[in-house]
Amino acid sequence: MRFELPHDPIILLGIINMNLRDFYPSMALLCEDLELDLESIDRRLKDAGFFYDVATNQYHPI
Repeated sequence: MRFELPHDPIILLGIINMNLRDFYPSMALLCEDLELDLESIDRRLKDAGFFYDVATNQYHPI
């Protein structure tokens, strides 16, 4: 299943964090299942001021 991501970084953050919280134990599994590019998402969220924390499995403000 191909999932289209929103362009707004805050909406993207909400969708990614919700999916991580509710459905996926890791960012790698989320990206694999939804056929998303992990580096692209990570770069977009990093540019918006967020980082992925493996321990909490969420993106947080830098």
